Amino acid sequence: MQKVKMNVQTMYHGDLLRAGKVYEVDESTAEKWVVSKLAEKVEET
Repeated sequence: MQKVKMNVQTMYHGDLLRAGKVYEVDESTAEKWVVSKLAEKVEET
C-alpha cells in the first residue's frame, strides 16, 4: 500500500477521495495516479 495526497476529487472503490487529503491505495493505482498528476506520493516516515 502507498500513501498519496490527492490533487483532484475522485471515486475509488465506492469511496469519495477529496483533493488535498492523504489516502492509502494499492501500489499500481498509486503509480498510475502519480504519473497522470491525479495525486502525489507521500513519503512514509
